[in-house]
Formats: sequence, C-alpha cells, structure tokens
Amino acid sequence: MNKSELYAAVIDYFKTAMPVAETELHYETPFQLLVAVILSAQCTDKRINQVTPALFAAYPTPEDMAQASVEEIYGYIKSVSYPNNKARHLSGMARKLVEDFGGVVPDSLDKLVTLPGVGRKTANVIQSVVFNKAAMAVDTHVFRVANRIGLTDDSKTPLATERELVAHIPETLIPTAHHWLILHGRYVCTARAPHCDSCGLNAVCKYNLSHRSGD
Repeated sequence: MNKSELYAAVIDYFKTAMPVAETELHYETPFQLLVAVILSAQCTDKRINQVTPALFAAYPTPEDMAQASVEEIYGYIKSVSYPNNKARHLSGMARKLVEDFGGVVPDSLDKLVTLPGVGRKTANVIQSVVFNKAAMAVDTHVFRVANRIGLTDDSKTPLATERELVAHIPETLIPTAHHWLILHGRYVCTARAPHCDSCGLNAVCKYNLSHRSGD
C-alpha cells in the first residue's frame, strides 16, 4: 500500500467510525476557546472543563480579563498544570487582544502567535475550530498517531508532521481530521498501551503490522 492508498483508507475509516469529530473543550465564544486551549497545554480537557465555567463567569470577555490581575486569574486556574505561567499568559493575552485587536480573536496564524501563550499549535486550533480553516494543529496525540499509522515518515518535529498531513489530506477535511487523530490517540492509540486489537485501522497501521510480524 502506497502513501496515497494509506491516507485514503484512513480517511474512509474515520468518515464511517467517527462522522462527528470536534473539540472536547467546552466554550461558547472564540475568546473562551482561546482561553481553554491555552490552559489545555499538558493538561487534560476534562480538567480544563472543570475549571473554565467559574473562570468564564468571572471574565466572560477579553475586556474583563484584561482588567484582572495575574493573581486573580491564578485563583481560578490553580488546579491546572503550570498555573503561574498560564495566569501570566492569560493576562497578557487578554490585554493584547484588547489593545491590538479590539477584543476580537484574529483569524490568521501570524496575528494569533503574537498573543502571549499562543504558539503555532494553539493558533492552528483556533484557525481550524473557530474559522474552519485548513490548519492542522499537531499535539502529542496527532504526532504519535500519524507516525504510528505511517501517515508520516517518522517525522521528528510537529511542524514536519503538520506539513506532511496537510499535503496529503484534502483541504476541506483538515479541520475534521485534526480531531479524528486527536480522539483516536486519546482513546484508542494511547501512548503506553495502544488498543491495537480493537482498532479499526490495525490492518493498515504500520505500528500494528510491524509488531504483529515481530519486527
């Protein structure tokens, strides 16, 4: 099976097995999603969804959060990973959003990455989820799953993974494919003990085939 055939098989599988694939973070506005994604770094979506209701109630808009101190924001997010850094990022992000963008979340990578706490992965999530752009955010799940299945040729960096996935996945499917790979990595192709026996991709997956053959 060549690379194009592999991508076609994987896409066909996910279209059937996971017709609805979307972020598991809870949000109502682009600003809230941006806050949630910043908080989600090295933390579970479940934990973030426990923290954000009170945070969003206190600071529903960028203007509200921009007026809060780092210490006040910290009080709402202290149970997440790296709360000190994230409180500073949220404070700086909100202020810059108000000062430079009129409180409106921008829709381009170049503008999004100027916000404190926003790197390429976070910017791509916002572009994909909020603006339905063909942006592939590569987190640990996407990176692992793409390499294991064989969608990427043992890519060493998230950027290399992103470029290869975008090159092979139809543009209209990229926003959904991002969630396919994340959810597959979260619940099936897990880091330490992938559930290969129950995976619908085991017949085409490079990792499963190599382990089954004893390589």
